[in-house]
Amino acid sequence: MFKIGNVEIKGKVVLAPMAGITSLAYRNFMKRFGVDLVVTEMVSDCGLIYENKKTLEYIKTTPEERPIAIQLFGNNSETINQAMKICEKENPNFDFFDINLGCPVPKVTKAGSGSALLKNPANLRQMFEKICKATTKPVTAKIRLGYNENSINFLENIKALEEAGVAAIGIHARTTAQLYSGKPRYELLKNLREKMSVPLFVSGNIYSLDDAISALEITKADAVMVARGGVGNPQLVRQINHYFKTGERLPNSTLEENITYLKEFADMLIEEKGEYRAMSILRGIAPKFLDGYPNMKQYKNMLAQSLTTRASLERILDEIR
Repeated sequence: MFKIGNVEIKGKVVLAPMAGITSLAYRNFMKRFGVDLVVTEMVSDCGLIYENKKTLEYIKTTPEERPIAIQLFGNNSETINQAMKICEKENPNFDFFDINLGCPVPKVTKAGSGSALLKNPANLRQMFEKICKATTKPVTAKIRLGYNENSINFLENIKALEEAGVAAIGIHARTTAQLYSGKPRYELLKNLREKMSVPLFVSGNIYSLDDAISALEITKADAVMVARGGVGNPQLVRQINHYFKTGERLPNSTLEENITYLKEFADMLIEEKGEYRAMSILRGIAPKFLDGYPNMKQYKNMLAQSLTTRASLERILDEIR
C-alpha cells in the first residue's frame, strides 16, 4: 500500500492508458479483476478547450473506478491548466491528473507534446511548477528513459518533476525513439525507487506474473503499469496482486473462463458505445482473449474479420466448443 496525495493505493497494479482501448467500459471491466488505480485514455488539452464532443467523452468516469486519474497531454502549462479546470467542472468523480510525457507517437511529439517534453528538464520543471499550483488535486506524470540513446535523462527529469511538486511518477523503460519495439531496459532503472521521494510505477512488456516480479525486484517500484499485457488476459491483474499479497501463484485462465470474460466485456462495451461501434473496437481486441490456447487461429481470424454484431460474437465463440 502507498499513497498519492491523501489517496491510498492498495495494491501493485496500475491500468495504463491506451488510446482506443481504455475507455470507461474497459476500465470498469478491468477493475473487477483488482486493478488498484486506473487511468483514462490520453486526453488532448486543446480538444477540451475547443469543446470537442469526442474529447469530452474521454473524461467521463464512474465512482466505481476510483481511484482514477484523468490523463492530459499538451505542450504548455497554460492550455493544460485550462483543460484541468474544464475537467474539474465537468466531472467530480476523479482523483488525480496524470500528464503524459511518455507518448512516442510522431503526431504527438511533432507538436511538442508527449515525450518531446523530456528533452529539457529545466523547462519541464518550470512547466510543472505552474501545473501543480493550478489544481488542488495531486498531479502525476508518465515519462520514458529519454528521447533517444544520446539523451537518456530520466534521472534529471525525475528530479525536475519532484522539485516541481508531482505526487507520483510512472516510467516506461524505453526511449521515445524505440517506440514500443525492442526490450524495455529495466536494468537502467535498478533500485530507482530508493533514489526518489514520490511513488514510482514502471511499465514495459508486463505480459506475465514473472515480468511483473522482475520489474519490481529490479526497480523497487511501488507498482507496475499493465497495458498491452492485460488486453485479453485480465487474469494477469489478479495474478500480480495475489502473488504480492500471499506469495501464491494463481493459474492462468482456462479457455472457457476467457470466453466468459470476453462476453462480459463485449456487453459492457456495447452499453457504452452502441453495438456497431463496440464491434468495430472488439475486432482488434477480441482475438487477444484466445491468445495462448491451442488451435485458435481460425477463430481469431473470424473475430478479427467477421465480427459485426453481438450475435456474430456468440456464433463464433460457440463454434470453439
